[in-house]
Amino acid sequence: MKTPLYSALALAISLALPLAQPNAYAEEAAKEEQKWQVDSPQGEFLDAKISVNQGTWMNVDISPDGQTLVFDLLGDIYTMPISGGKATQLTSDIGWQMQPRFSPDGQHIAFTSDQGGGDNIWVMKVDGSEQTQVTKESFRLLNSPAWSPDGDFIVARKHFTASRSLGAGEVWMYHKAGGSGVQLTERPNDQKDLGEPAFSPDGRYVYFSQDDTPGKTFHYSKDSVQGIYKIKRYDRETGEIETILSGTGGAIRPTPSPDGKTLAYIKRDDFQSTLYLYDLESGKETKLYDKLERDMQETWAIHGVYPTMAWTPDNDSLVFWAGGKIHKLDVDNGESEEIAFEVETTKSIQKALRFTQNLDTDEFDVKMLRNVQVSPDGETAIFEAMGHIYKRDLESGKIKRLTKQDDHFEFFPTFSRDGKQIAYVTWDDEKQGSVRVVSARSGRGDTLTTEPGKYVEPAFSPDGETLVFRKSSGSSLLAPEWSLKPGIYAVNVDKPKKPELITEHGYQPQFGKDNDRVYVMSPWPKPTFSVVELESKKIRKLYESEHATEFRISPDGQYLAFAERFKVYVTPFVERGKTISIGPKDSQFPVEQLSVRAGENISWSGSSDRLYWSLGPELYHASLDGMFNIKGDADADFKVKSGENIGFKKAMAEPKGMIALVGAKVITMKGEQVIENGVVLTDGKHIKAVGAQADVQIPEGAKIIDVAGKTIMPGIIDAHAHGGQGSDEIIPEQNWKNLAGLSLGVTTIHDPSNDTTEIFAASEMQKAGEIVGPRIFSTGTILYGANMPGYTSHVDSLDDAKFHLERLQKVGAFSVKSYNQPRRDQRQQVVEAGRELGMMVVPEGGSLLQHNLTMVIDGHTTIEHSIPAANIYDDIRQLWSQSDVAYTPTLGVAYGGIWGENYWYDKTEVWNHPRLSKFSLKTSYCHALCVVPRRLIITTTTSITPVLPASCKTKVC
Repeated sequence: MKTPLYSALALAISLALPLAQPNAYAEEAAKEEQKWQVDSPQGEFLDAKISVNQGTWMNVDISPDGQTLVFDLLGDIYTMPISGGKATQLTSDIGWQMQPRFSPDGQHIAFTSDQGGGDNIWVMKVDGSEQTQVTKESFRLLNSPAWSPDGDFIVARKHFTASRSLGAGEVWMYHKAGGSGVQLTERPNDQKDLGEPAFSPDGRYVYFSQDDTPGKTFHYSKDSVQGIYKIKRYDRETGEIETILSGTGGAIRPTPSPDGKTLAYIKRDDFQSTLYLYDLESGKETKLYDKLERDMQETWAIHGVYPTMAWTPDNDSLVFWAGGKIHKLDVDNGESEEIAFEVETTKSIQKALRFTQNLDTDEFDVKMLRNVQVSPDGETAIFEAMGHIYKRDLESGKIKRLTKQDDHFEFFPTFSRDGKQIAYVTWDDEKQGSVRVVSARSGRGDTLTTEPGKYVEPAFSPDGETLVFRKSSGSSLLAPEWSLKPGIYAVNVDKPKKPELITEHGYQPQFGKDNDRVYVMSPWPKPTFSVVELESKKIRKLYESEHATEFRISPDGQYLAFAERFKVYVTPFVERGKTISIGPKDSQFPVEQLSVRAGENISWSGSSDRLYWSLGPELYHASLDGMFNIKGDADADFKVKSGENIGFKKAMAEPKGMIALVGAKVITMKGEQVIENGVVLTDGKHIKAVGAQADVQIPEGAKIIDVAGKTIMPGIIDAHAHGGQGSDEIIPEQNWKNLAGLSLGVTTIHDPSNDTTEIFAASEMQKAGEIVGPRIFSTGTILYGANMPGYTSHVDSLDDAKFHLERLQKVGAFSVKSYNQPRRDQRQQVVEAGRELGMMVVPEGGSLLQHNLTMVIDGHTTIEHSIPAANIYDDIRQLWSQSDVAYTPTLGVAYGGIWGENYWYDKTEVWNHPRLSKFSLKTSYCHALCVVPRRLIITTTTSITPVLPASCKTKVC
């Protein structure tokens, strides 16, 4: 955000410079002005007062002369005498400083800091002055510094991610004066961790710990008794790596003694993290201390599996953190003593994002328009919303249904090339789906398929004689029957016979200019665009991309439009006999960006001179006129900044009539108040009264339901719900997961990671009464920090953050999930974008305690998932309690240990649960199709049943 001061400064600089270069310097000044500063983010702040003599997950080190202790606490670095006392604070920024290590000469401290944007290695003098950034990575971030014995080099853990956000580590070495560094160890795969580097005293070896469990993928709830981590050693002379310690309980945090004879390390004894010594000459292992905190072997441990510890220079003692305190242990007699410390400071924290949502409305805006297509003549838009297909006249704005039926859902509409016909697919939970072709004018037509199935993505051939579509398989939401032989099929439109399988692979089938060639996408290992010859069934890969989520060839076969990282591009289409790599910055052929905001649902005009796309309820279009001319205007800008809202409003479904539930035990929300013989009075939308029978007057005409012997409780809000709301964009008429949730008392869910188009479609269908379920809210698809098409949400500026929040806000989100964005400045920018747009931000905690705490400081709405430390102490208690940041621990997913979910599999027969089994996939078709009063749940010891209004219709099986 520009300020008058910065603008005036830039102007003053430009006026003072020689006239030959004012613009260059002004641009450079503007770049500096716009660079996000971690230490001075935008927002509202308060000072949290911290006064503690205990801390959480503290890294410690000892000066070479043995007189001074350095440690980190709540993102700042402190020193104090080895004897203890009041600590001296060396850093005091919003930036997060941790993992301090003394240089061999005792003059400097290396540490990890995110003050430059993301975690990097920094060096400062021992008094905290002259802080200097050594490494300058913006994506492959670094932590866990350790000095070489000569004091010239620093090794650190370098972080790598691929398609999974928490990735793996390598050990790299850097000169203290900077540089790009050199690699010492190579990660064996992209998901198994490695870190905690430490030099041997002679400088020849670098010790490190590594998750060496079998396979190439990370797994939760690993068996620490069997062994997870190993300690290995890299030989700087030969480049060889050997395993030093492994086996039962694992081995982590290698810490060589100053004389090089002994290695201190940590392993598990059963479930107890224990400090051991390993004699590097004899191989003898000695148990020293069994009261350490629980280490983090089962989870991601990017910042170390246990905090750093240190030897005293005389090799006699070890100093380490455990139980919220710093301890000094005599390695000969095993006696330990506490090194007391005191810290008094303040931490500047941002006000947490909180925005009230109004749910009590009579109607709502339908925003999740799916599969938006424009007719070849550009006059009509068709789309699917609320489970049905709508047509909108683009000139008059009039909207009407394509058909009049209400027996099944309708999805995936598409026009024929002449615009006279529309193909779409149907879905019925009992009958499953079909493919239909109808008149674009009347909505009447024929079914082309004879067998039930899960059909999606129909597309007409140019001559209109052939229709291709994709058949998908069953899922956890859709019945498994009629799921065999999935793939792309073709069928004759006028004389339909049994559809013919074209290819078993691919999706988004489409035609270009020819009737005998079908183009398809494939997602793995990279998004590709291929062509299939209908007669021979031979398939050839034409294009591939890093992040494309949609390819659409023009009707004349001259152009290829594609969506990548949520934006729409177009390029001339060409074949060369080999695969062509394509992307927004491709230089082989011209590529034009068309969308400023996000875009999807690409479609072409019949003459291939206009391109359409949509974002929620907004329809955008761009002309290709003059775009790829030989003498085109070099300054021409084809980007489309605004679109037309083609959405509509829908009445909020609600039961009618007063209902009085009489005689139940009523659990109220007034503390622990319980009414033994109560009345709950509702108009179907609001609870009008709650009280004892003698105190509640039931209006004349109200329907009275005797619920004696039952219990009525307030509805439960599942603040971190997950569960599919659709399968291949098919929304079931009754989602058994939603029904099971209702039966267990869940009346509202917030899902912080789900498919955007499916869950917001389901949310609107629930509001309109088309499906039964709790109120459904969601972030939509996560803002992913790793590399995956359709998920990666790159953030390098506040404008980038706003782009991603706006695209989700357009389709109905009031919150987003910031999912392991690697840099602190990225996470701060997402928070500020939320503040400006009135959206809440719930981050993925990701089992990284230090990042969790920066999320609290930066004012996120909640921290999702449990923090990985087994215990927290006064430092975190004081910090967090002074913020408004909420905590959703999701104990079923317990970072740092065995998942709570597994307890229920071990101790109970989950599959025999009377409520869950009642709403299994096989039986979910047979339950009520109506709108349930969201806040009333009647319970008995054996069942929980939503209260249904008298008008509710049910299907009988």
